[in-house]
This record gives sequence, C-alpha cells and structure tokens, in this order.
Amino acid sequence: MEKINVETLKFTPLDLKDVKTLVNWAEKEGWNPGPFDADVYWTTDPNGFYGYLHKGELIAGGSIISYNNEFGFMGFFIVKPEYRSYGIGQKLWYQRRDTLISRLKKGASIGMDGVVDMQPFYQKGGFEIAFRDERHEKIGQKFEIDKNISSIFDEDTESILAYDQQCFGFSRPQFLHPWLKLPENKTFKYVQDGHLKGFAIVRKAYTGYKVCPLFADNEIIAEELYKACLNSVVGEPLYIDIPMKNHASVELMKKYETTYVFECARMYYGDAPDIELNKIYGITTFELG
Repeated sequence: MEKINVETLKFTPLDLKDVKTLVNWAEKEGWNPGPFDADVYWTTDPNGFYGYLHKGELIAGGSIISYNNEFGFMGFFIVKPEYRSYGIGQKLWYQRRDTLISRLKKGASIGMDGVVDMQPFYQKGGFEIAFRDERHEKIGQKFEIDKNISSIFDEDTESILAYDQQCFGFSRPQFLHPWLKLPENKTFKYVQDGHLKGFAIVRKAYTGYKVCPLFADNEIIAEELYKACLNSVVGEPLYIDIPMKNHASVELMKKYETTYVFECARMYYGDAPDIELNKIYGITTFELG
C-alpha cells in the first residue's frame, strides 16, 4: 500500500453511511456495538462526526457530539487497520478535540471513555481521569421480577429524561428518545408510590445484549433492575459497563459472579459534570456518554 502523507488528508464531516462504516469497524475490533446504533448516533448530532477520506475512501473517523452546546463527548475514535502507524490517529484526535471545543459554549467540558493504552495520550491532550469503567458479562437467566418494575412507555419519557439528567449531567432528549425505541430493546422502570426510583435499558449488540444504562436510587433497586435485565435475555450474554467509583455496583457484580471483559476510564477536558455517581450502576455508552 502506498505511503500516506498525513498533511494532505482533509478533515471532513461524515455522513450517515460513514457512521455505519465506523460501527462496522467497531464490531470487527471487538467493541461489540449494536446493529442499530448508527441511526441513533446520527439523530443525536448529524454534525458530530468527522474523519479523513483518502481517494474517496473513509480511512479514519470519530464522534464529537455536542449536547446543546453545553457539553461535548468524543468517542468512536477509530482508524482503519491498514492506515495505522502513519500518525493519522494523532492528527485526527486533536482536530476533533479542537473542532468540538469550537462547537461548544466557552468553558464547556468534554467527556470521553479512554482505553488503558491511550490514556496517557489523552492526558497530554488535556483530559483527566474521573473514574475507571469495567465491562462485565453474565449469561441471562430466569428471575422473579419485582412488582414495582414495568416497561417504559411514552408517558414515562419526561420522568426518564429528568432522571437521566441527574446521572449524565445534561439533558439529552435528542439521544434518549430514539435510544429508548431501538429495535429489540427491553426497557424497565422501577416506580414506588408513584415516583421513579430507577430505570434500565437493554439493547441488542452484535454479540448478546448490553445494559445501557442502569440508573437507580440505591443498591436494592439496582439489583432488582439488573435481575429484570438478566431475565429478559435468558441464555444470552449480557454486558454492563460499571463505574468503579460506585462501590455498590462493584459489589453487585461480585454477588452475581460476573466475568470481567475489559476496562476504560471516563475522562474529562475541563470540569467533570455534576452527576449522581452513586446512582450509576451501568453507564449508557462509551461512544456518546
């Protein structure tokens, strides 16, 4: 293959077809995205994907999502394998970071989930580690479901959005509305005395299913929601990404004898958002936050 001159590569917005290509690459890398993810990512921010084309071919890309210009999230950073080791990724990462900064209000923070090997590079780029995330796996099995748990319906959306904001730090209806409606989704809410106390979403991945997210007021409610998630995919692998700073989430994984898969770290450029970390038992995504 011909040598690539990195300086001649044009930083360009990506379209939905390109985003679907990134999802396919991610699946081959073992990131285990969902087969329907690309459409939601695109709906969340059609101006939030950039990369490089070489002779009309997409060779690298990633997301730079703006949530109402108040908060940004970088993810989905990937270079096609045969184009690695040319310095393409480094240049693309900095261009994405700087473009996202320009899209946000002055002083707005940016989040990302960085794999272990890349964390020193991201730190050089101004990101600081807030907490570690670990992905865990367990095969779904039958459980009796708590009487306070039921599916999420359209009339629940307002309360779900409010609860999500406590855990994410910012309102993101443009993401959550289509995320709740993904094909083959299973959704659960825990309501007690008319009040929402937690919710969980299980979405189809290329391999098995993922919890995305699991938010709950306390460890008892979190466990009941986790059992509902496992019950919904009997015999299938179920993955969950837990923040290690929430010790109750760590203990939940120990109790259910889950298998560790790999880890990342949630990192922020600027101040970390004000979030209810003790309510986060499973984060939503590594790609969009």
